[in-house]
Amino acid sequence: MWAVRRGGRTHNAFADRRGTGNMANDSGGPFTEKLRVPEALTFDDVLLRPMESRVEPDEADLSTRVSRNVELTTPVLSAAMDTVTESEMAVAMAREGGMGVLHRNMPVEATVEAVERVKRADELVIRREDVVTAAPDQTIAEVDEMMDREGVSGAPVVDEEDRVLGIISGTDIRPFLGVEERDPVREAMTDEVITAANDIDARSAVELLYDHKIERVPAVDDEGRLVGLVTMQGVLQRREHTDAARDDDGRLIVGVAVGPFEDDRAVAADDADVDAIFVDCAHAHNRNVIDSAREMAAMVAADVVVGNVGTGAAAEELVDFADGIKVGIGPGSICTTRVVTGAGMPQITAISEVADVASAHDVPVIADGGIRYSGDAIKAVAAGADAVMLGSYFAGTDEAPGRVISMNGKRYKQYRGMGSVGAMRSGGGDRYLKDDPEEEGEEYVPEGVEAATPYKGPLASELHQLVGGMRSGMGYVGAGTLREFKRRARFVRLSQAGQTEGHPHDVTITDEAPNYSPGDS
Repeated sequence: MWAVRRGGRTHNAFADRRGTGNMANDSGGPFTEKLRVPEALTFDDVLLRPMESRVEPDEADLSTRVSRNVELTTPVLSAAMDTVTESEMAVAMAREGGMGVLHRNMPVEATVEAVERVKRADELVIRREDVVTAAPDQTIAEVDEMMDREGVSGAPVVDEEDRVLGIISGTDIRPFLGVEERDPVREAMTDEVITAANDIDARSAVELLYDHKIERVPAVDDEGRLVGLVTMQGVLQRREHTDAARDDDGRLIVGVAVGPFEDDRAVAADDADVDAIFVDCAHAHNRNVIDSAREMAAMVAADVVVGNVGTGAAAEELVDFADGIKVGIGPGSICTTRVVTGAGMPQITAISEVADVASAHDVPVIADGGIRYSGDAIKAVAAGADAVMLGSYFAGTDEAPGRVISMNGKRYKQYRGMGSVGAMRSGGGDRYLKDDPEEEGEEYVPEGVEAATPYKGPLASELHQLVGGMRSGMGYVGAGTLREFKRRARFVRLSQAGQTEGHPHDVTITDEAPNYSPGDS
């Protein structure tokens, strides 16, 4: 028994609690009412009902929005996790029509640099500041060493006012090496320079390079000053990735995760021309988070996506300012939120509740977590999502930053939840609204684990299987677009026997399929 002092007399708190009976329940009713609970479903609980169709899977259109103003040709995002998405993953995702969301366990300056790398990756005209140039009075030996150091095979030669005088290449330099390498560059350069306008388009660039049988051409302004460089490699990348997700200026699309109170990171990313800012919180239905996200949205020009949430009530709080809503409370493969906190929402039900509210306000919904198969991804869309976000699915690819490790003769890549101790120590604790331990010896209360996921090879192969399965699902429902699919799709409930029936059974798998592993089930 313990006591507190109130009004000059001793008050028995334990006795008070005993005497209140069921009034300790804030609902005012008996505790047994809490056991009359609604049903909540996740991916394994439902299947899409097959329907009459004239849609061939290859014809299905997967284009969508992930926020009010950001469109993708592929409705897939890579998760903002430090073992999943950095600039290399973001570039690869955008080239395939999706979006990478850069994690936030890095300094603000590194975030800006990562955004800029993505934006520059497929630029038709390489910007002036990134072009290696030579001066006409430099020696041939100096320029040869410079090109070797910078990893380029040629360079425009410019004067003090940045006017293009010529081009110097390895071919031009080679006859002078060891003989007349102290001669100035002007003696070896090609001075009949083919140039391009700074607003040249891809088709014109191809024609120019092919007509003159050259691999690069300086882009100049009206006064002949260098503004950039057009390369055959850049042109071919554009032609190879015709379905890439690009902004209005033709640059690859990228997102950035920021903490709910990280105004500095949000503003810096916005200044770097990021397309969408993801306010990244494990439980965004928090008054302080909502107020801060609202203020952040007013600070930046980029779209602001807020998450994560799991209920329609949470969505109601966000739709008046958020450009997108991210759904998922604890469904991820390395997330322990549900068992540590006892809180969460099965993902199919969470998506549908949020989508009921968000769709009425034209706010796109992103399903984040719990997706193991392409069938789960298209089920998420049927439940109301406009796009899906995946972590473990992509963590094993070449483009993910996690390191490759070997166990029992097989290769894996490091993968950890952002609620794991390691991720929290790297700066991710505030995602779970948890401060760093104040005293030595104190510990985090993690909501995730560190793990290993099988090495999978290039991202493009994984995306091919994921997107192909989603298109097939649309074919079974008879929908040629995601909008039509969401309207037509219907679910059926599965029993445990039905779930078992849906996986390979009563056989020993001898050759694994690229989109199914026996261990997944």
